[in-house]
Amino acid sequence: MSIDPATTAPGTTRATGAPPGPETAPPARESVPAASPADGSPAVGSPADGSPAGGSPAKAPAKGRRGTAFTLTVGLSLALLLLALVSAGLGTYHISPGDVLASVQNRIGLGGAPLDRVGESVLWNIRLPRVALALLVGASLGCAGALMQGVFGNPLAEPGVIGISAGAAVGAVASIALGLSFFGNWTVTFCAFVAGLITVLLVYVLSRSGGRTEVVTLILTGIAVNAFAGALIGLAIFFADNAQITQITFWQLGSLAGATWPKVLAVLPCALLGLLAAPFYARRLDLLALGERPARHLGVDVEKMRMALVLVVALLTAAAVAVAGIITFVGLLVPHLLRMANGPGHRFLVPGSALGGAIVLLAGDLAARTVANPAELPLGVLTALFGSPFFFWLLRRTRRKQGGWA
Repeated sequence: MSIDPATTAPGTTRATGAPPGPETAPPARESVPAASPADGSPAVGSPADGSPAGGSPAKAPAKGRRGTAFTLTVGLSLALLLLALVSAGLGTYHISPGDVLASVQNRIGLGGAPLDRVGESVLWNIRLPRVALALLVGASLGCAGALMQGVFGNPLAEPGVIGISAGAAVGAVASIALGLSFFGNWTVTFCAFVAGLITVLLVYVLSRSGGRTEVVTLILTGIAVNAFAGALIGLAIFFADNAQITQITFWQLGSLAGATWPKVLAVLPCALLGLLAAPFYARRLDLLALGERPARHLGVDVEKMRMALVLVVALLTAAAVAVAGIITFVGLLVPHLLRMANGPGHRFLVPGSALGGAIVLLAGDLAARTVANPAELPLGVLTALFGSPFFFWLLRRTRRKQGGWA
């Protein structure tokens, strides 16, 4: 049975062919999606979401959302392309956008012209690896945030806020402090992935009770995980030598300053695997937003999907943390902004969050290395400076409109 969640109200399960009895009972409290009301958008499957009370699909709002999603996708893609071009050219050694394009065309055999020796070195050895790394890390964090909010059914789930990034950083820091190198360049990424996976599972188990995730429990779990991870990182610093302390500090503050092509290639498989797998779960996440029981009746293996997405989130977070350190709030800010613009449907939200996350991190990195030039601000500090006020605003807005989160 195939049902479009964007045109299906929770109360219409019987009309679409589900068997009678308890299976068609109204969803319990845990089945109410928390992500949607948090930003003021209509809940998926509610009458306001395009399904009138009479039961016939409202085609006009659905067509309007598809038009908005297409417009946003084109706009975000163009903004990302333009920002990447500007970011590659701006810096202490200025390169015009035209020269950047000419050099890229020359390298891929489409004409153009090479820059002088210094310009080619700056562009291809410093700027472009950094741009590529910002795209991968930002896309991974944005996508991971959208997936976590869908899996937990909670608008505050974000790798940095609930401690996943800090947990992955513990793995990376431990591999440095202990001098591990069993997988060569992949050792730090592997350790970050394992630690991130353990942290995601820990948060998932501790924050869920009675089939639902309470916001207060999730936040308190995140506080506890962040505190514990901070203590482990502090312990690693205590036993580390000066060279190791410098490397560990990098993970605590978050930065793309050490971007190189080998780092890009080291993180590329994990990021691509996660980013390509995530959209395949978008429709099932829409069904899960109706509630666990309706989702199961519509054919979704909820626990299997959750475990698969936990692995995807750990993969994306580990890929980001292993090369950029702890960067918070990207996965919280981007999905909320897109949900406000186009509603809670995950078929746009998941890939759109990847695009938006790449834009936010590329812009943040450009600001980090140009605002205080020649000094460079830590990228993680910069995203936290802008992300924290957004978090406060989100809390106050939800309290004003709904009386807070349960």
